[in-house]
Amino acid sequence: MVNVGLLGFGKTGKVIAGELINEPDINLKWVVRRSHSEEGEYAGQLLGLHKDEGEIISAEGLNYADFFKEHPVDIVVDFSHYSTIDDYFEAIKESKQGLISAISNYPDTGIQKIEELSKTARVLYSPNITLGVNFLIVISEVLQKIAPWADIEIIEEHFRNKPEVSGTALRIANVLGLDHQTHVNSIRIGGIVGKHEVIFGLPNQTIRLTHETSNRAAFGQGIIFGIKYLREKVAGLYSMDQIIKEKFVGSFNEGSLISGAN
Repeated sequence: MVNVGLLGFGKTGKVIAGELINEPDINLKWVVRRSHSEEGEYAGQLLGLHKDEGEIISAEGLNYADFFKEHPVDIVVDFSHYSTIDDYFEAIKESKQGLISAISNYPDTGIQKIEELSKTARVLYSPNITLGVNFLIVISEVLQKIAPWADIEIIEEHFRNKPEVSGTALRIANVLGLDHQTHVNSIRIGGIVGKHEVIFGLPNQTIRLTHETSNRAAFGQGIIFGIKYLREKVAGLYSMDQIIKEKFVGSFNEGSLISGAN
């Protein structure tokens, strides 16, 4: 059983909490949210799961060092706001609890803190924690190496009120060595949860690699995948695309993806 704490109880955070509570091998001990709303109640009850799991704690005035000592967990999952790391940085550094961060818009100082924490703690950082998007990133890298002459464009589509450029699209551009200002195209329309497409233009053919998130539960499933991976690891910085590469290469080495293999 892995004891987990969750930072963030917004629209996506609630879905993630539900996925964690429904996972038999995970115990959601607490959920920290910004407001005092529903403080002392349980996420498992608020979400209609009829479980006293995930006690709601207000972040207002919270001393994370004391809180982590009084409510220890194996892994802290951050799905709140990029500024929250400033509040818990020293506490994680001291406690050395595992950290999974799915924040997509860290400033440089936030990334530096993630890297600093990974020197003494297990840290999994991925702006988009879904398995599908990270598989898309890995396959895009493979295709670029096969056809380095291809023209590449990235299209990201999100719900109408999303203000910033997708952090996932920026990561894809960075991984592929592309200037995001000229190769990332953003579309804001309707209630799209999230869609990313990488287009490769080659002579006489076009290859489109697409991933679409139809339900925020995909983030919860990615978190669960990350928790199960991270609990077996030592201190260091990990990412979902690195994990997929590791398993991808391992599958080839085992011969399971080679035609005719037994």
